[in-house]
Amino acid sequence: MEKVFHLKELGTNVRTEVVAGLTTFFTMAYILVVNPMILSQTGMPHDAVFVATIIASVIGTLIMAFVANVPYALAPGMGLNAFFTFTVCFAMGFTWQQALALVLICGIINTIITFSGLRKAIIRVMPRILQAAVSGGIGMFIAYIGFKDMGIFKFTAEGPFLSVLPALDGPGTIAGPAGSLGDTVVAGAGAVPALVNFSNPALLLGLFGLILMIVLLVKKVKGAILIGILVTTFIGIVIDASGILGKDATGQAIALTGLSSVSISGDSFVKSITSIQETAFKIDFLGLWSDPAKVMLAITASVGFVLTDIFDCIGTFIGTGRKSGIFDEKDWKRFEEGGNFNSRLDRALVADLTATTVGAFVGTSNTTTYVESSAGIAEGGRSGLTAVVVAILFAICIIFAPVVGVVPSAAVAPALVVVGAMMMSAFADIDWKKLEIAVPCFLAAVMMPLAYSITTGIAFGFISYVLIKLVTGKVKEVHVVAWVVTALFLGNYILQAVYHI
Repeated sequence: MEKVFHLKELGTNVRTEVVAGLTTFFTMAYILVVNPMILSQTGMPHDAVFVATIIASVIGTLIMAFVANVPYALAPGMGLNAFFTFTVCFAMGFTWQQALALVLICGIINTIITFSGLRKAIIRVMPRILQAAVSGGIGMFIAYIGFKDMGIFKFTAEGPFLSVLPALDGPGTIAGPAGSLGDTVVAGAGAVPALVNFSNPALLLGLFGLILMIVLLVKKVKGAILIGILVTTFIGIVIDASGILGKDATGQAIALTGLSSVSISGDSFVKSITSIQETAFKIDFLGLWSDPAKVMLAITASVGFVLTDIFDCIGTFIGTGRKSGIFDEKDWKRFEEGGNFNSRLDRALVADLTATTVGAFVGTSNTTTYVESSAGIAEGGRSGLTAVVVAILFAICIIFAPVVGVVPSAAVAPALVVVGAMMMSAFADIDWKKLEIAVPCFLAAVMMPLAYSITTGIAFGFISYVLIKLVTGKVKEVHVVAWVVTALFLGNYILQAVYHI
């Protein structure tokens, strides 16, 4: 164990790494439910996507563990699966097989970008102030995710700002009329968040979990986040078992956890394993380019996939790795001065790019490094052993997925809130008194939670940074790679505007 993961050198031990792995897994296990739910709307078989999600997560996470020896876990990315479904399949009209071809193209392009050194160059030329802003912005982003998943917000939207993306009856076939079950309602500028009243039992359970975690962290209790998740889950199970919440309007028992859905059988296990045949290697590369009218749409989708995949990963590594010491100054120096595999960050970038290609072949959207890994890092995870624990737990889920479903979002969401709070210290490295520094840092940070995208935050940071240097006559301070990155972001937004996506 010591020879493989260098635990003593990294200042950690087996117990800490296991606790960190458990914490990371529980904060991201929701993807096992959400990813099949989203992708199946395109016509993909639900059970097959479930197994593909596990396979892609296990392989990607193990590569991260043994190649890079860092505590990051991978899974099909939220946001990327929505782009796959609602933009590529619904709005652009591609089949899910063609969308998988786009995911594969993204993996190939990312491989070229990484091994050519361009991905490394992007990180190296990112100003330190933007790196600090990205770290704090990711904290705000995951804290917002946590609050939202707790159910503390309600959103209202005005009629003129609503639009509907119809669900698919089958691959490439639009169902109608709009407004049927499965359709996606998109709320524009009229969507306004507000605080809910505190009558929802799930929200109250989540608030209890948040308070418990804060108290344990302040008291410096080891494993505070994991303890908070487990205790909150246990309380939810007890409440559900007692039936004190009664029934809803349809006569169904109100439940805080997935306790009632726990059912494990050999038949369901065999069915799940064999279902992967329905999505594995179903890539329609030729069909993707068969319609000349859709060539520019395919290029636009490819650009969107590539930019999101690259910068979500970069943002996660910079945002969580620098402050925690996973990528310390020595590693950063090796990264800047050495070859492609001299540092842990180099190897982590390589591990991340392989996961997208694996995901395309087994039948899921882009697999990427999860920002929820920050929860395990906050618990002390510093080596690849944390990632191995996560991979093992994902693999077990092929059999015990219903058991994992018992853990409610009310137990997991508070963990994201407290981890987000921990990451706010990065803002102390920014000189907010200088407007030319404050503006790009503010935009980079605030656009992550507001746009629900790490990549969007980085894009706004880069664009505003370059623009300010341009108007202040400091063009020479902008590296040519920063100009290229800014041009790519602007080009992507222009293409989206032209094709209304």
